[in-house]
Amino acid sequence: MSNWLIYSIGFLAQILFSSRLIIQWLHSEKQKRVITPTIFWTLSLFASFLLFIYGYLRDDFAIMLGQGLTYFIYIRNLQLQNQWQKYPRFMQWFLLLMPTFIAIFYFNNNTIDVVKLFKNEAIPFWLLTLGIVSQVVFTLRFIYQWLYSEKQKESALPFGFWLLSLIGSILILTYAVFRKDPVLFTGHILGAIIYIRNLILIRKYAATS
Repeated sequence: MSNWLIYSIGFLAQILFSSRLIIQWLHSEKQKRVITPTIFWTLSLFASFLLFIYGYLRDDFAIMLGQGLTYFIYIRNLQLQNQWQKYPRFMQWFLLLMPTFIAIFYFNNNTIDVVKLFKNEAIPFWLLTLGIVSQVVFTLRFIYQWLYSEKQKESALPFGFWLLSLIGSILILTYAVFRKDPVLFTGHILGAIIYIRNLILIRKYAATS
């Protein structure tokens, strides 16, 4: 597959990720507090699907790991907002099973590709380690958010979510610079700004409550 098509998939994913943040930010600015519109999770799910494919096409385990860990949390938040049930049944199964099929094909395409996965000549081991750590930290935000939402019985984006988002985003930006990945760099520059703004909104709302 040509590089322009691979990068197009990656940029489309980042456009969707950025769009969800901009929409969430605008809604929050209007309400003067951090809120979670349903479209945030819808765009997250489809963007994650595309970025997972992008990571697969670039043989980038760090990207695939990050998206694989958060993908089903997006679905769970749609369930908490009673939106997942509105998807056609075939789409539900497609979205649920496709990442698993891709992962199985990647790891066992007639031969086990684990060596290729961790010894990609384009990614030195130290850089791969940085990428994995970055994605794990970035992913922890959604694990924290999921546990928090399950406890509250509603989908919410608490302070800890945005703090982990900012830390993870800075780490991924560092990875993107060394990896020379314009897709990751472009997406996380905008994200870092919105994460900071949401932290400020939460602090202001808490001070006036």
